[in-house]
Amino acid sequence: MPVNNHIASEQWMRFQYCRDRGHLEFVNKADKCDKFFAGDQWLQSDLNTLALQRRPAITINKIISTLGTLFGQQIYNRSETILRPSTGANTDTADAMTKVFKQIAQNNQLPWVRSELFADGVIRSRGFIDLRLDFTDSMIGEARIENLNSKNVVIDPDAEEYDPDKWNDVFTTKWATPQDIAVLYSEDDAELLKLKDGSSFPYGYDSIERVRDRFGGVLPLAGYYGVTDPSDVRRNIRVLDRQYRKLDKQLHFVDIETGDMRPIPTSWDRNRIASVIEKAGGRVSTTKKLVKRIRWTVTADNIVLHDDWSPYKHFTVIPYFPYFRYGRTIGLVENLLGPQELLNKVSSQELHVVNTTANSGWKIKTGALKNMSIEELEQKGASTGLVLELDDVAGAEKITPNATPQGLDRISYKAEEHIKTISNISDSMQGFDREDVAAKAIQAKQQAGSTNTTKVMDNLERTDFLIARNLIDMIQEYYTEERLINITHDDLLMAAEEVPVNQYNESTGEITNDLTVGEYNIVITSTPYRATLEDSQFEQAVAMREAGVAIPDDVLIENSRLMRKSEISKRMQNEQSGPEAQAAAALKARADEASVAVMEADAMSKTADAELKKAKTQQSIAAIAQEDARIGIEAEKAASSGDGPEKAQQEMALAEQKQGHEMSLAERKQDHEMELAEREHGIKEQQAAHDAELKQAESETNRAATLRASAQPQSSTPKEK
Repeated sequence: MPVNNHIASEQWMRFQYCRDRGHLEFVNKADKCDKFFAGDQWLQSDLNTLALQRRPAITINKIISTLGTLFGQQIYNRSETILRPSTGANTDTADAMTKVFKQIAQNNQLPWVRSELFADGVIRSRGFIDLRLDFTDSMIGEARIENLNSKNVVIDPDAEEYDPDKWNDVFTTKWATPQDIAVLYSEDDAELLKLKDGSSFPYGYDSIERVRDRFGGVLPLAGYYGVTDPSDVRRNIRVLDRQYRKLDKQLHFVDIETGDMRPIPTSWDRNRIASVIEKAGGRVSTTKKLVKRIRWTVTADNIVLHDDWSPYKHFTVIPYFPYFRYGRTIGLVENLLGPQELLNKVSSQELHVVNTTANSGWKIKTGALKNMSIEELEQKGASTGLVLELDDVAGAEKITPNATPQGLDRISYKAEEHIKTISNISDSMQGFDREDVAAKAIQAKQQAGSTNTTKVMDNLERTDFLIARNLIDMIQEYYTEERLINITHDDLLMAAEEVPVNQYNESTGEITNDLTVGEYNIVITSTPYRATLEDSQFEQAVAMREAGVAIPDDVLIENSRLMRKSEISKRMQNEQSGPEAQAAAALKARADEASVAVMEADAMSKTADAELKKAKTQQSIAAIAQEDARIGIEAEKAASSGDGPEKAQQEMALAEQKQGHEMSLAERKQDHEMELAEREHGIKEQQAAHDAELKQAESETNRAATLRASAQPQSSTPKEK
């Protein structure tokens, strides 16, 4: 676009307004927090003063180790975004949308982008990413997620909400090369900017320009202008990128039945709109509505590079704030600056006291020192093995140093404790507990420490929600063509999957996995890091198998830390489905059937023997009962035939005979019961022995299969020459 002083001037004035109302203070704070995190914790003026006084300046950087624990906690707990169907969407389309999100995350290496975003927020109190379409690798566009330097993002000073949808505007200032301008905007504009030897606005007095985070460090802008750069690779063109809301009457689709409204992209012509209305079958109409639309203006000096309506529903900038209170952002480093300075100064003072104690000074009589001058004694007076040549032994005396102030070491200890309590990172979370502390107690302390950082992690999940929301809107508006999505799963085999989306089915006349319709609910879950999760899962699986739960072998291998475990799993599956494995399984099945048949026959034989003995016993019992009845009848006859001593003797004889029969009957019954018990015990022992033989045979079969697998030569990859 040509030179437009009016638009460029408005852009610069608004930028100055936003910059001078809060952003300059943030840049100063962020710069100081960055320096403290990197270990640059002394002012140069203080270092010069201490050097003149020959006093030490020690830096004990506790901030980087403290935040390292928090960074590790964030890395070991990754988030997973899952989409659930809401209005106008089904489960299959929601699964397809989830896979599209996963494919975009894999292409943009979102876990690493997310870690950098978290680090910016924790250190500087503000982190930002940029989400937009990129046409570098695809003519139809792909979603691109990149980190932004939080010092270069200027937020609406009147905003007080976390969500950028509530902001009125946002600036992104950056430095670009003439090549970048030519590729992104216009070659003519790039030539104009390359020929400029100065600026139409006071850009050189801006703090963002002086504090540039590059490999080259802080570079003054004055060194750029007037310097020849034939290759056009020097980033010396200041670009102001502004996205702001502006009222406009925009055409919307309206669902007549539900009243749901969707804005119509400005790039759609009348024919495309009519086609949508026709396909809807009278359910959809159009209307104009006064809304806040996003205007996008990009300027460099007094040249307008771009000025048009934004193609997106949201700002491309997405923030992360660890702590947020109505427009005020708070990080973790800024509250550690005071304790860190206290620790450095007290430690330096302790070393200074020790140094002055070792070199407290000498008392020398005038003219008593023979082998050196007073100046040389001042330099070497604290050296080990110092020899003084005196005309009188009493001519030199060592000055007694002052005692070390009590409690000086306690101040440094308190400073370290302040760092722990303010950051909520305890010794247990850093792994510095004493050896005599129980493991369960350490685990409980670590869980309590994780609770202290819950708000920081919760706001990170809030940012994940904003990313998913903006990405869904972008997908539904611009992923309208038929695409083939390729993703790689995080399972054991790392299998690849191809998912077709927006695919027209000629047989049904419908679109499979239509991403352009429906609404979705966003679910953000926290998943432990794979290595940590595998260790925990493996320990639980081994414990369950030892407890008797039939955990499959592939589950153990999947959750182990073995190298090339996917190949091991595939080899096991091939061996299980191979001819040898099938033959062994058939042989084992036949052996099991034969063993069961033998056991059943043995059980039937023993049952028959028991039934036979039972019948014999019952027969004996019946005979004894008949004999008792006969004796009773004879006794009654004898009693009715006469009285006297003979009768009494007969009764006694009959009683003795009856008692003998009863005793014999009891003994036979007891013997029969004991014999039955012994037989049952024998059957149980035989059953246990048979089970043990089956288990031993199965163990030998598995051991033989393992030996065959280990004996097979492993495949090797030839080295490249």
